[in-house]
Amino acid sequence: MDDKIFDRIDEIDLKKTMEKSYIDYAMSVIASRALPDVRDGLKPVQRRILYSMIELNNGPDKPHRKCARIVGDTMGKYHPHGDSSIYGALVNMAQEWSTRYMLVDGHGNFGSVDGDGAAAMRYTEARLSKISMEMLADINKDTVDFGPNFDETEKEPLVLPSRYPNLLVNGTTGIAVGMATNIPPHNLREVIGAVVKIIDNRIEEDRATEIEEILKIVKGPDFPTGGMILGNSGIDQAYRTGRGKIKVRAVSDIEPMPNGKNRIVVTELPYMVNKARLIEKIADLVRDKKVDGITDLRDESNREGMRICIELRRDVNPNVILNQLYKHTQLQDTFGVIMLALVDNQPKVLNLNDMLGYYLKHQEEVVTRRTKYELNKAEERAHILQGLLIALDNIDEVISIIRSSDNVQLAKTRLMERFALSDAQAQAIVDMRLRALTGLEREKLEAEYNQLMELIKELKEILADEKKLLGVIREEIMVISNKFGDERRTSIGFDEYDISMEDLIPVSNTVITMTKLGYIKRMSVDNFRSQNRGGKGIKGMETIEDDYIEELLMTTTHHYLMFFTNTGKVYRMKAYEIPEAGRTARGTAIINLLQLQPGEKITAVIPIREYKDDHYLFMATKNGIVKKTPVADYANVRKKGLGAISLREEDELIEVKMTDNTKDMILVTRYGQCIRFHETDVRSTGRTSMGVIGMNLSDRDEVVGMQMHTQGEYLLIASAKGLGKLTRMDEFTPQNRGGKGVKCYKITEKTGNIVGVKAVNQENEIMMITTEGIIIRMKVEGISVLGRVTSGVKLMNLDEDITVASIAKVREDQSLMDNSDAEDLLTEEEEQQSLKEVGEAAKRMLPPAESTETNEELMKELLERAEADQKEQEE
Repeated sequence: MDDKIFDRIDEIDLKKTMEKSYIDYAMSVIASRALPDVRDGLKPVQRRILYSMIELNNGPDKPHRKCARIVGDTMGKYHPHGDSSIYGALVNMAQEWSTRYMLVDGHGNFGSVDGDGAAAMRYTEARLSKISMEMLADINKDTVDFGPNFDETEKEPLVLPSRYPNLLVNGTTGIAVGMATNIPPHNLREVIGAVVKIIDNRIEEDRATEIEEILKIVKGPDFPTGGMILGNSGIDQAYRTGRGKIKVRAVSDIEPMPNGKNRIVVTELPYMVNKARLIEKIADLVRDKKVDGITDLRDESNREGMRICIELRRDVNPNVILNQLYKHTQLQDTFGVIMLALVDNQPKVLNLNDMLGYYLKHQEEVVTRRTKYELNKAEERAHILQGLLIALDNIDEVISIIRSSDNVQLAKTRLMERFALSDAQAQAIVDMRLRALTGLEREKLEAEYNQLMELIKELKEILADEKKLLGVIREEIMVISNKFGDERRTSIGFDEYDISMEDLIPVSNTVITMTKLGYIKRMSVDNFRSQNRGGKGIKGMETIEDDYIEELLMTTTHHYLMFFTNTGKVYRMKAYEIPEAGRTARGTAIINLLQLQPGEKITAVIPIREYKDDHYLFMATKNGIVKKTPVADYANVRKKGLGAISLREEDELIEVKMTDNTKDMILVTRYGQCIRFHETDVRSTGRTSMGVIGMNLSDRDEVVGMQMHTQGEYLLIASAKGLGKLTRMDEFTPQNRGGKGVKCYKITEKTGNIVGVKAVNQENEIMMITTEGIIIRMKVEGISVLGRVTSGVKLMNLDEDITVASIAKVREDQSLMDNSDAEDLLTEEEEQQSLKEVGEAAKRMLPPAESTETNEELMKELLERAEADQKEQEE
């Protein structure tokens, strides 16, 4: 039997075992170690330390306790890991240069900004700080859920009540598996001000708060070590997207010395910079002669503050040396913001509004649970007082019943029967002391009962009215702000290299054209004027041999342009990034603007203002394949492009529309076939999926265009030899996708094959572009409305060997003509207002008085340029 046991071998798949073990480990690190909870901003070890300290009665009004005792309690009861990790977390919460609002009040050697470690935990002592009591406030009033500890012998809180937004106020940093978080600390007053703004908007206007409102209140991170943040673009990006890079610079002054020399005095360092290593780095630069001109380097820091003195030679420019130090040392550092936190135990990157929203939701739950707890306690006490008052009103009879009863239980039973009391009331009566019979005691009981009834009424009103609940949160959080709030330590300065060029470019309507060979340019709308049907057109672009305009669309300068290529990739840039050129100029090769691969060419361009969650990109290929994907899947396009669709062999992406899942899609082929189907026939798929069959094509036929039924009352179809017609949209009846469709155009030798299709209304205008670059603009109302199976009328006179290359749609009612016709162009008043804002933006970018002459010249030039543009436009 024993031999059989030893001979038994269990075969396991090592790959699966390793995967499972690693995933279990990764999830444990992510959910139970390295990342903070969005509600209280604490990692599990920090939460357990604070809870252990409150259990030890180690509050700010009690003496300090040995850190070894705190660490031992935390490790033995809640955190079964090494004592060094627990002590490290405790020390971090007690260091004023690490934590903006310290959660632990340390006593002893807790390290230094030079990187010195804290003394061993047997030497140091600690207690909770005053502000950490707000993290634990009302924890015994059933405000948060508790769960079993590691051996199920104790209960620990799964989250702390956190009466202020600790995640933003103190920030955090942590490295998990495959992800990391790095949230900077913030000013308490600013963050609470933002929460109050959200509450006020909900109470007074019953609306959600826009992130722009929050950005006006929360200026930026507020580091415990001070320093200066350069520019606002990094802050803005981090707060809007959850990720961003913030440049932080040391605060320094150039002081003249008696002997004619100068010295640089550094008084504040960027967050998390080790002072000793910084000084060592400067010394290395001087030794290696990378920085020339420093004669002495001293650390004069003391208890009153930081002071690093850098003495310079008499013949050097101190500003030059300072700029070299900014470049080569951590006197200027970058803080990479990753606002990642656990939401319902799942890691999510959150923007500023999301973080505050989740915190407020947590506070609503905490205050609701506390109110229910207090209501229950008040009702229990009121119930007892009610019984005591009944007893006092009938005291002689009560005494008689108690005296005549053989035991307490019988007395309780008789009292309950006689006065209709509950067991709790009867127990309170038999436990009542004789002093309660005095008149003063009776008055106290009546006053307490009346107060309790008022409290019960108030608590019920809070639970019944969400706005009153929010009012309670607002009042309590403002008390914390007034009690613990302080001034900002980190200033926000001007960054001469952080000029947002977008602010200096007016938002205006523009025409984008791109040729078959990939030359692109941006032009003013004024370059084109309307002509009658049958005209010759104006010269639109100088083209080289075998090249012609293929794309023409109207948008605004600040829209994104998404470029879809024949290989199924998508690239993105802002419209203003395309160089502006005259009407007859060829433009810039698109290969100079986008990182296209060899053999890759642009086949579809779509302008887009913002990536909305409920919108989709609907794609059609040359071979009749269609695909629908949420537009949010394309929000993060890399410089090297992003996969948009997987294509079959010899297929190309030809058209993209932005939809909202309510449209009918219309596909038209080169040989005059047309199919109309509802977009819900195509299920939403992922970004890199292949799609489904939209139209069954005949041999050698291909799709030339896709339109939506909501884009116009008529379908304008144009052929290669300049003919075209309008057909009413309702003549194309919807059918299921994947069919052959119906005939939509009678093709003859005179007409040529179909080259373009647009959904239009009578008030629209269209542009037609020939292979020679000739453009004609005409009104739709002058084009004949004909049936489905007709050839149309002459739209444009063409010379021999010249054909129509493509058509585009324009509307004079100031609406945007883009691939989806979904967004509006600017009115003239809006364009003028944009120009004024450009001038104001340039003025705001003027540097402070102490900035260098170079910066002043740069900003003056920018301001003059913006004002000249504005003046020219007004003229």
